[in-house]
Amino acid sequence: MQSLLEGLVVSHLGKGIAVEVNQQIYLCQTRRKLETVAVGDKVQISEVNGEQGRIEKLLPRRSILLRPARNGKTRPVAANLDNVFVVFAVEPACDFLLIDQYLALTENLNINAQLVLNKIDLDNSDEIEQQLAYYQSLGYPLHKVSVKKSLGIETLKQALTGHVSIFTGQSGVGKSSLTNFLMPEKSLKINSVSATTKHGRHTTTAATLYHLPDGGDLIDSPGVAIFGLADTTEQQLAWGYREFQPLIENCRFHNCRHVNDKGCAVIEAVENKTIPNSRYQRFLKLRSKLPAATAYSF
Repeated sequence: MQSLLEGLVVSHLGKGIAVEVNQQIYLCQTRRKLETVAVGDKVQISEVNGEQGRIEKLLPRRSILLRPARNGKTRPVAANLDNVFVVFAVEPACDFLLIDQYLALTENLNINAQLVLNKIDLDNSDEIEQQLAYYQSLGYPLHKVSVKKSLGIETLKQALTGHVSIFTGQSGVGKSSLTNFLMPEKSLKINSVSATTKHGRHTTTAATLYHLPDGGDLIDSPGVAIFGLADTTEQQLAWGYREFQPLIENCRFHNCRHVNDKGCAVIEAVENKTIPNSRYQRFLKLRSKLPAATAYSF
């Protein structure tokens, strides 16, 4: 019986999946009954010939990040992540609702979240600084960087070293610029994988995993800016707000929705200004976006 090779999924190329085994790339197909494989997954493959293989087994994941798909379903974006770096900037205007959504999701997935304020060469506002100070008070690391001026990049590199990470954020905040700055040979790596697998130049249609020069991996997922709330329940959303966590058990009712419920410890904290009203209002807005099927599941 042919022994299986253990490898790392580094990209989806056309209809094939690029799997790295001991620095060699195999273009693989998957067994039909196997669940959808994501970049970052560890797998076992059988070798078909020198450069092709078949994914036989998906190894256990320590984390999985999903995105919305058709018909209310989800698809995996990246597996075995340690960190999600939420990138935002002064321009375009900071979308704190989107930032809260990312943080709520990572909190429930047990993936560390870190914040990256890009374009610090542009003028900032007091409001943004106040919001950022609050996130930091909750324990979220903040990196202030400028690719244009090469500011703050070394500290960001240190946070990436030795971990599997992904950049996410709205369009125009500079995710691609950051990725290219951190990995100047990125295009060469894409061409190398494409050449090895006999695919055309830059045929990547989904996320791609790159090994960082100083150690660690960065998953680049172009075009995937939003990870939706499709599988999120009311309870999970509330838990995703880190400052709510110690208060939830103090609510009068175990199924408290934290909206207009009597004896709600979260609402009391908002009224006492322990929790900023702006942050609470964003929670209510995200809650209103939850799928109807999960809206009253507690």
